[in-house]
Amino acid sequence: MENAKVYVDVLVNFDNDGTMSPVDFIWEDGEKYHVDRIFARERCASRKAGGTGICYTIMVNGKESHLYYEFDKWFMERRCS
Repeated sequence: MENAKVYVDVLVNFDNDGTMSPVDFIWEDGEKYHVDRIFARERCASRKAGGTGICYTIMVNGKESHLYYEFDKWFMERRCS
């Protein structure tokens, strides 16, 4: 199975020290999801779909996922068959 990048719209909160934290995102089908928790924020590459940037390990609806900030765009990984 391959993985593809899915570019998503993200609502972001900036703390007073400039830290960027995703709050909500809209998936490719138009569904809006709330980020329940951010576990980690680190600079890394998406080995599955390609691309580099800041990887946010997040909790959404009880599931762990990864949200990437790549320069000026946000993306997630989607499995392709």
